[in-house]
Amino acid sequence: METFLILCEEMNYRKTAQILHLSQPAVTHHIQFLEHEYGCSLFTYAGRQLIQTPQGRALEEYARSVKHNDLEVRRKLSNPHVLELKVGATKTIGDYVINHRVNRFLTSQDHALTFIVDNTEHLLQMLDDGQLDFAVVEGYFHKSEYDSILWSHEPYICVRGADYPLPDQPLHMADLFSHTLILRNDGSGTRDVLVRALEGMNLHLSDFEHLLEVSDLYVIKELVGLGCGITFLYRKAVERELAEGRLVQVPLEDFQVSHEFTFLWRKH
Repeated sequence: METFLILCEEMNYRKTAQILHLSQPAVTHHIQFLEHEYGCSLFTYAGRQLIQTPQGRALEEYARSVKHNDLEVRRKLSNPHVLELKVGATKTIGDYVINHRVNRFLTSQDHALTFIVDNTEHLLQMLDDGQLDFAVVEGYFHKSEYDSILWSHEPYICVRGADYPLPDQPLHMADLFSHTLILRNDGSGTRDVLVRALEGMNLHLSDFEHLLEVSDLYVIKELVGLGCGITFLYRKAVERELAEGRLVQVPLEDFQVSHEFTFLWRKH
């Protein structure tokens, strides 16, 4: 089953064999064993490209859940008196939303916590690998692969520095294209929301004349506050700066976006 899961990730028999330190025929034998056991094909070829069958995708979903549950049982049996959680959160949620809940959990007796802050893409991979019990994310995910609970709907806004040369009256998205857009790196939920919203308007990040990618939200806010450009963030991430007047919301007539913060875990 471990061979099967790695092949699902790599979609290449040779690479799978290298990772597992097995021969390629041994990997083939493992997959053939599973196909015989379940009575169906798990992979097929389209030309020279290996692809999963629908049965292969269904087995992968089941196998990842079993792997996660096995790790959880081993953890509980090794230390049955401690409630230990492995939790992931995206940057905005980890820095500005969930802190007080983490504090409340840790002040309870016999509680242990591993808390990972990373982008949505990496957190989903950690969930798939059984490294996290659950994650709270702001990005997009395949809802067929996870169970989830809606945490909240959060406004997503454009902001500028207090002295940045933009008028206070409502603007349109196209009015911003000549300005420097400062945004998170690929894989972040904050960036994905903007990309998809622009696509819905038949626009693209490339419509902005200048783009600056920064991986850290704090640095983005500092740069915007210094007048280096504009950015799009969740209101939660800039509530303090807006209240203090260091940042100002840019009103946009054609851009009113909110997005879900979601509590999710692997199915089953």
